[in-house]
Amino acid sequence: MNLMKSVLIAGAATTILSASAYAQSCGGDFNAWRSQMVDEAKAEGVSGAGIQAMQNAKIDPAILKKDRAQGVYTLDFVEFSRRLISQNRIDNGQKNLKKYASVFERARQEYGVAPEIITSFWAFETDYGAIQGDDLTINAVTTLAHDCRRPELFRPQLIALAKLIDQGIVPADVTGAWAGEIGQIQVLPADYLTKGRDGDGDGRVELKTSAPDAIMTAANFLSKIGWQANQPWLQEVTVPNEMEWYDAGLHKRLPVSEWKARGVSARGGSLPANLEASLVLPMGRKGPAFLAYPNFTILLEWNQSLTYVLTAAYFGNRLGGAQIYNAGTDHNGLPAERLKELQVKLSAAGYDVGKADGILGAGTRAAVREVQHKNGLPADAWPTEILFNHL
Repeated sequence: MNLMKSVLIAGAATTILSASAYAQSCGGDFNAWRSQMVDEAKAEGVSGAGIQAMQNAKIDPAILKKDRAQGVYTLDFVEFSRRLISQNRIDNGQKNLKKYASVFERARQEYGVAPEIITSFWAFETDYGAIQGDDLTINAVTTLAHDCRRPELFRPQLIALAKLIDQGIVPADVTGAWAGEIGQIQVLPADYLTKGRDGDGDGRVELKTSAPDAIMTAANFLSKIGWQANQPWLQEVTVPNEMEWYDAGLHKRLPVSEWKARGVSARGGSLPANLEASLVLPMGRKGPAFLAYPNFTILLEWNQSLTYVLTAAYFGNRLGGAQIYNAGTDHNGLPAERLKELQVKLSAAGYDVGKADGILGAGTRAAVREVQHKNGLPADAWPTEILFNHL
């Protein structure tokens, strides 16, 4: 199953132009709005085919429907990861690592990015290029730029797409994901324009058809947003039965030596020295446990869903030979509908959890952790019925 990014790359809206360069208008009469966008594109040097594509663009109601319905992210980590990681996907990943070994090695040498992590996202985004999405990109980006949910992100993406078309990098009828991403690794138009790399030496950056181009672009992208060469991203660990759970989560980063002193140990292998890490417990203290290193936070720039990125990071480990994680027992988490009720309660209590959508996002995790802490419960940010009854 091909999963597109649910929360798009933070900061991508400023890749081409600063946010101040755009009036944050959205909605309203589409023709008038589109004319304004065409004027902005012309001011950015777009002409010819790029302008024609913008003038032909239409609102696609199906894109808005997809944007509003992303229920797969209500799954917990164990269920989500088991859906995405199959033996077939592992086998195909290993085959591609061998097939493009020289390209991956060049990516490692130039950018310091491990082949397994590139391959992991390549797998999850498009099944190694097999399923890239069939939405007309110009309509998808136009629809989301006109919509008032995230116009500050998609208005610059529309200008970037017009530039790609105008320069002949992609055709006007290029297709991709519903959220505007293009190619085997699913990049937004602005990143295609500024971070695309020619990996096969043909003088073009063809992210839909060239695996070497996709691999080198992925490595360049990660490098540009802060990837640290030759450092780990994620490691499975074992945690003690009792510890200060409040410090677990991406909000807290401690030296690995400190985690070790608290009873955290590697599950296979050893813990690295001289690094800091966050202890990530996606399903609480009784579920899987990982140390997330600084490079893990870089992966969250690719997709801001913790469950998705944790699964991708773990899959990268599996491609490198890691064992299957320990799923733990007795999670007793709340189902999506019950989590929605909890989110309503948390919001009423003054916590900023965003929309009550049944998705255990960063805001909900933080609120759960605080409520647990205040009520003397293990503050592992995992919502249970016991927590629910304390509100």
